[in-house]
Amino acid sequence: MCLIVFSYKSHPAYDLIVAANRDESYARPTRAAQFWSGQPQILAGKDLKAGGTWMGVTKEGAFSAITNFRDPTIQKENPPSRGHLVLDYLKNPVDSNAYLQQVDEKGDQYSGFNLLAGTVDQLAYYSNQQKKIRQLEPGLYGLSNHLLNTPWPKVVTAKQSLEKIIQGETIPEEALFELLADERQASEGNLPNTGIPKNLEKIVSPVFIKSDRYGTRCSTILLIDKEGKVVFEERRFKAGTQNIDEVSRFEFEIEHNT
Repeated sequence: MCLIVFSYKSHPAYDLIVAANRDESYARPTRAAQFWSGQPQILAGKDLKAGGTWMGVTKEGAFSAITNFRDPTIQKENPPSRGHLVLDYLKNPVDSNAYLQQVDEKGDQYSGFNLLAGTVDQLAYYSNQQKKIRQLEPGLYGLSNHLLNTPWPKVVTAKQSLEKIIQGETIPEEALFELLADERQASEGNLPNTGIPKNLEKIVSPVFIKSDRYGTRCSTILLIDKEGKVVFEERRFKAGTQNIDEVSRFEFEIEHNT
């Protein structure tokens, strides 16, 4: 993912509300979100090039998602795929703190990343650029290609939109997708300085990115209510547009191991 905004235990009816956009090269092969054969407890899309995923949830209610950390000065020789950090957690969702400690031990092998992992009872954040495990308190959060809650224009805009949405008793799903569809570019003076040319900074500054070869490939929402009902919907787009190419939607109740 390249933008994730989420409400954690900040709504009377929902423990987790997530709205996320995955930005990627249009040419990178990808499979739509589904329950995985061989790993039927995992619901996620799949990166068909490296085999990992960018966001997923399990039937038991474990959740994980990742964003890249944008810094062109970080150069690694043949780094492992960051998408496997999400997948490995979903395969074996142990205590999030214990898992992120394992990630920390090998984090320097990877290009820059931000990782969310946990459940509605214990959600944690880790970045290999900060090297600190943070157990998240109830609140509203935004994550793009810098550290958690870094006030990039797209993060600020998306968080403000989500804050308005969660004021209501119910969460209109279409409002979450509208949040993710914002194509407004940041003004020149508000662009972050991440080491890429300014014209590229402007192109990738919106919540929803469109360019010739790279942009928002899919938008995903995840809702987990206090009764354990999960709603997961992924909308995939035709390259360079907001024309919906495919929709994957799932609803289920969290399974509790006895």
